[in-house]
Amino acid sequence: MDINYMLKVQDAKAVDIQKALKAAGITVTSIIETHKEQAAETATSS
Repeated sequence: MDINYMLKVQDAKAVDIQKALKAAGITVTSIIETHKEQAAETATSS
């Protein structure tokens, strides 16, 4: 049975996600990047 999930991650590459899921015993059949957001600024200037 195939199930689709959508993840939102920070500072991770597709290969790292696949390795982590495989280590948990989860078989990944594909990873598709759908959207990339610019990281929010943490420091503000006055």
